[in-house]
Amino acid sequence: MRSRYTAYAVGEADHVFRTWHPAARPDVIELDPAIEWLGLDVVDVAGDDTEGVVEFAAHWRSGEGVTRQSGAIRERSTFVRRAGRWFYRDGFVSES
Repeated sequence: MRSRYTAYAVGEADHVFRTWHPAARPDVIELDPAIEWLGLDVVDVAGDDTEGVVEFAAHWRSGEGVTRQSGAIRERSTFVRRAGRWFYRDGFVSES
């Protein structure tokens, strides 16, 4: 989870793609360069050695001056372990 957040923050779409479960990932990953990622709060973690759930809030801002916006993406994500590596499978997102 933390490596995926960092990849979004520094614009590494390839890492986001490679850590998405092959059965669920989109064909193309497009990151929005206008979004500045400000921090990650891991709210809850559950699971075992083969499947886990991570609930988090990823804080962001975008724009300048009077057009500046900010918020947090809140998600409960499911990860599965395959060949010794964790892959993002899916998640329920809510924005605030």
